[in-house]
Amino acid sequence: MLASAFTMKRKRRGPPRIPVLASSLLAVLYFSQPLAGQQETKTVSPLNLESIEVTPDKPGPDTLCKLRVRVRNAGAQTASRLAFGVRLNGERIAVYESSLFLKPIAPGGTVEVPLYNFWSTETSRPAPKEGKLLVEVELRQAEWMKVEKDAKGAEIWTPIGAVTGLPVSRSLTVLLQPRAR
Repeated sequence: MLASAFTMKRKRRGPPRIPVLASSLLAVLYFSQPLAGQQETKTVSPLNLESIEVTPDKPGPDTLCKLRVRVRNAGAQTASRLAFGVRLNGERIAVYESSLFLKPIAPGGTVEVPLYNFWSTETSRPAPKEGKLLVEVELRQAEWMKVEKDAKGAEIWTPIGAVTGLPVSRSLTVLLQPRAR
């Protein structure tokens, strides 16, 4: 009796599962694609990185470089609380992970934001063999701000929402001077 219990065919209850899963997967794929003639809408950020500036223009090895970005606000409100990410030759600079820049950018305005200085080479990041340093800057997040004045004339800044369409990024290749021999 025990042996026959293992050899007995089990009856399947309900419809077969594989065709149901396959048809469900096809339905999800079909409806996740835009219909013919329609385009996917991407949110365009009202904040844009217009330029990156590194000084000096052609730094040598072990040179302290200044990093600045120009940010344009095409929105209708003041933006601030800017969070950036910076990579040098693909290596993330950790200090930006926990930093906010409280520079206000008026509607329709462009502001130069000084970021942290960096060394053209470091022990963990030697000079690249091709003599080029790739600087990548990403504006990861920002917030719209409501600016009011109290009875004494002091400004009160209140965050009123996240800026949509971020992150935006820009990169710059800086030529390095060869090491003096």
